[in-house]
Amino acid sequence: MNLIVDVGNTYVKFAVFNFKKILYKTSFELKELKKEYKLIKENYPELKKAIVASVGYLSKEEIEMLSNDLKVIELSSNLNFPFQNLYETPKTLGVDRIALVCASVNQFPNKNVLIIDAGTCITYDFISKDNDYLGGAISPGLRLRYKALNNLTANLPLLETKMPDQMIGGSTKSSIHSGVVFGTIKEIDGVIGDYIYQYPDLTVILTGGDTNFLSNQLKNSIFANSNFLLEGLNYILEYNSK
Repeated sequence: MNLIVDVGNTYVKFAVFNFKKILYKTSFELKELKKEYKLIKENYPELKKAIVASVGYLSKEEIEMLSNDLKVIELSSNLNFPFQNLYETPKTLGVDRIALVCASVNQFPNKNVLIIDAGTCITYDFISKDNDYLGGAISPGLRLRYKALNNLTANLPLLETKMPDQMIGGSTKSSIHSGVVFGTIKEIDGVIGDYIYQYPDLTVILTGGDTNFLSNQLKNSIFANSNFLLEGLNYILEYNSK
């Protein structure tokens, strides 16, 4: 069994895999790491290996805590990956984006794939059917857009994410919802359309925290999978344990 540790900007995710099947997952604040790991060990004593992907902060002591029980791999650009990285600055490619590309190679081999991760940021990553990772784009996610309107203006309130009732906002609040949500949807659909124009056989994956909120609103055909990153990390762990 494998333990997947995904340390993000806000939360830590644990996932337990038995081969390719996800048995358990949870999300918590970093300060709860020791308590959550203790529960994982008690409930899944068969755990042997772990991979740690950290875009946030994980201390050496916390890594050592995991290493005392498990064979731990820390995700970095120095590991072996099943694709050719043609990014101009490969060392700066985020570990989360690497994991998403690996999941794509594993689940959609020999296809042109656009992976859209809708979380704190919205990342777009493209890998060709020849297994070449070419790069993509990064833009603000839904919550960042709401927060930017509040932080960088004098009078606009900070709102919770909400699907607008209509395109034309009849108040300041409904106008913010319309601009943020419909603007994000139009952006994603527009990016997909531009990729399809160049790659007509394109496969599109939508993942990330806002997957469920956005997936039914997009006009283009997509595969929605909120566990895609975790599946990619599990694949990397197996790929580097051979």
